[in-house]
Amino acid sequence: MREHDVSTVERCYQHGLQLARAGEFFAAHEAFEEAWRACVDPERDFFQGLVHVVVSAYQRQRGRPIATERQRLKALRRLAAYEPSHRGLDVAALRAALDRSEPDPRQHLVDRRAEPPVAIEEEEQPERDEHRA
Repeated sequence: MREHDVSTVERCYQHGLQLARAGEFFAAHEAFEEAWRACVDPERDFFQGLVHVVVSAYQRQRGRPIATERQRLKALRRLAAYEPSHRGLDVAALRAALDRSEPDPRQHLVDRRAEPPVAIEEEEQPERDEHRA
């Protein structure tokens, strides 16, 4: 995979998570689909599974229970191989929520790899010169 594709996949993945957590499921589906098109084969099912997750939520919002269920089942099947986690996403928790037919997947679409922000006080402190100590 070219370096450009790797950065495209990560950028689209993060953008898709951000959109999904904001409840913008249709836009999230487009971002995950773009990641899917740019990724290598071992991850294709992962991104397709995320597409199914957000399309299921989108169909639920539209009041379409049959479409919701079809997408939910596809998501469960596609994401199974990525448990317990993949790309910082707790796939096991997401699949458990899908298995319970939870109506809102947003709390499970979080990249756990992200470092918590550094406190401003820590950033502003000068580094100690350990040789003088």
